Amino acid sequence: MDKNVIKETMLSLEAAAFQSAREKYFDYVADARLDRSEPIENDEHAQAEVASDFSEALDDTVHDHSDKLDKLRRIDFGPKTNVTEGALVQLSGRYFIIAVSTAKFTCEGREIMGISAMAPIFEAIEGARAGETVVFKGRKLVIEDIA
Repeated sequence: MDKNVIKETMLSLEAAAFQSAREKYFDYVADARLDRSEPIENDEHAQAEVASDFSEALDDTVHDHSDKLDKLRRIDFGPKTNVTEGALVQLSGRYFIIAVSTAKFTCEGREIMGISAMAPIFEAIEGARAGETVVFKGRKLVIEDIA
């Protein structure tokens, strides 16, 4: 499996999520603005405050996606022999890319999930090599392949 294709797929998916979050943020910011040229009803003021709170939460989401894009661009996706950042790991029949956390996505016909180096499972598998067995939450998992 070509990890450059995986990286480009992840960048594309993350860029789309960033753009969507950004658009939602701008929509909420627009709703949070009150028209000061007209009398403001209490209900309008309350709705604007709620919209403002949501826009702050969406701002965090925009920054999260931006941070993920930056991280994906910096990670070395070259060949790996042990579980480290940039490795594609086949673990008990499933594929994981050690980069940033993602939902499952399909690339080159395989279902992959991104996990970050801060994920609890990464702590259990970090440094392992193909063929080794690791224990995570009391379960034995086999590192089947690393690329």
